[in-house]
Amino acid sequence: MPNFTDVTEFILLGLTCRQELRVLFFAVFLVVYVITLLGNIGMIILISVSPQLQSPMYFFLSHLSFIDVWFSSSVTPKMLENLVSKTKTISYAGCLVQCYFFIALVHVEVYILAVMAFDRYMAICNPLLYGSKMSRTVCVRLISVPYIYGFSVSLICTLWTYGLYFCGNFEINHFYCADPPLIKIACGGVHIKEYTMIVIAGINFTYSLSVVLISYTLIVAAVLRMRSADGRRKAFSTCGSHLTAVSMFYGTLIFMYLRRPTEESVEQGKMVAVFYTTVIPMLNPMIYSLRNKDVKEAVSKAITKANWGQ
Repeated sequence: MPNFTDVTEFILLGLTCRQELRVLFFAVFLVVYVITLLGNIGMIILISVSPQLQSPMYFFLSHLSFIDVWFSSSVTPKMLENLVSKTKTISYAGCLVQCYFFIALVHVEVYILAVMAFDRYMAICNPLLYGSKMSRTVCVRLISVPYIYGFSVSLICTLWTYGLYFCGNFEINHFYCADPPLIKIACGGVHIKEYTMIVIAGINFTYSLSVVLISYTLIVAAVLRMRSADGRRKAFSTCGSHLTAVSMFYGTLIFMYLRRPTEESVEQGKMVAVFYTTVIPMLNPMIYSLRNKDVKEAVSKAITKANWGQ
């Protein structure tokens, strides 16, 4: 029988043990985190105060920005602390809490991206019914589903993480409490946790991605039937930003969570995790603003109004 040990805290090995790189990473990720907060909070405020950004698409975008703020904040502050601290520990309870919020926010985000794809389908394929079918009440109901489902399924996943047993190795080869490296150091309860992680991730990624792919297949078919070149260009431009965000987020998550945890996959996953926990939340506001005429006009009007106020 394995000699199970009571766990009070874990050691997060982080991104690197080299002091010069730790200082560099701290500076880089601090800047990235500040830009993430400013960009996403700015997007939320802009959407809430701009009359031309009151359509369902921007309502869902504001929730995506809200989730990106919390998604990055669930990981980055602890990572920054450990980059400059000699003691890189996280309590057992803190590890479970971080697992819970991370898993919940991942599920909320993938389903918000699916809802946004459905919204684009309704806008492009059913423009005459769009206003009535995508009313404020419908939008609130649609956006509530990812939150309720995400935080519910995360509770189940975290309880399975709580069922892991450890035998003296408390060093997590990561910069936050992620399932794959926790499974790698556990010596009991591993099989059910590993199996459920892959199954739940597979089901949710497949289902949400199917909504995205079906929506965009129907969108492409509808756009190709348009006679106006300007109409086709406008339709594709409104979808381009969302497709970019979907490709980056799904691609990195599938790479991390749909593989069995091994020493090599955990090390590779650590590098990939940097991208989807810090870089993608920073890029999303840029992706949706730089390629969006309405957002650029709203920013211009907000700046003009601020200058007049002075």
